[in-house]
Amino acid sequence: MSDDTPRDTSDGAARTGAKRPTLSREAVIAGAIEVADQIGVEPLTLRKLATHLGVKPMSIYYYVANKDEIIDGMVDAVFTEIEMPSPETPWREAMTVRAHSAREALRRHPWAAGMLDSRTNPGPANLGHHDAVIACLRANGFSFALTGHAFATLDAFIYGFALQESSLPGQGDPQLTDMADEMMEHFAEHFPSLAEFTREYVLRPGYAFRNEFDVGLELVLDGLAARFAAEP
Repeated sequence: MSDDTPRDTSDGAARTGAKRPTLSREAVIAGAIEVADQIGVEPLTLRKLATHLGVKPMSIYYYVANKDEIIDGMVDAVFTEIEMPSPETPWREAMTVRAHSAREALRRHPWAAGMLDSRTNPGPANLGHHDAVIACLRANGFSFALTGHAFATLDAFIYGFALQESSLPGQGDPQLTDMADEMMEHFAEHFPSLAEFTREYVLRPGYAFRNEFDVGLELVLDGLAARFAAEP
């Protein structure tokens, strides 16, 4: 392999004799996640990734074919951060732990919330995670139909909450609180129910949207438990 193969990194490093960054497929994926955590997936380009890694853009093509392959790897890496349920664990406990683990992963990587089930070429961590969830529900006596209902409903809640949580303005910001106070008079005149709810609940000390996750998850699990109990 010649010295100018894609394994080489920046021209500057070659000229100065500086230590070249160690490049691998894992390093490319990890770097892409770091960039996406800062700017999102859509603005992520191979040039921006190469700059972040300190390599030439063409070097990346030695390890991945295109951006789609990078995103496949990124999504698979996020799945490795989510705790997989065990078939030996009671389903409600297992799904609760999984839900909180998934939410924490999506808080670290907000770009991933709408992408975890979007890949047409899922990786081993992605497939292994789905297999583990199904195995746990089935081992706990869920029918095929109820397993499908549970998986879909839980993921819709977790991913939807993560998307909403990541898009909300920063809570506790004094400027936002001042803006809310200014809006209350207008709300009271034109949207009385919204004004009352905001005043008596949202603006109360201690309120935080993030706390709604536990309540919502319990509602989903209660519904699944009731459906499970009603099955023949």
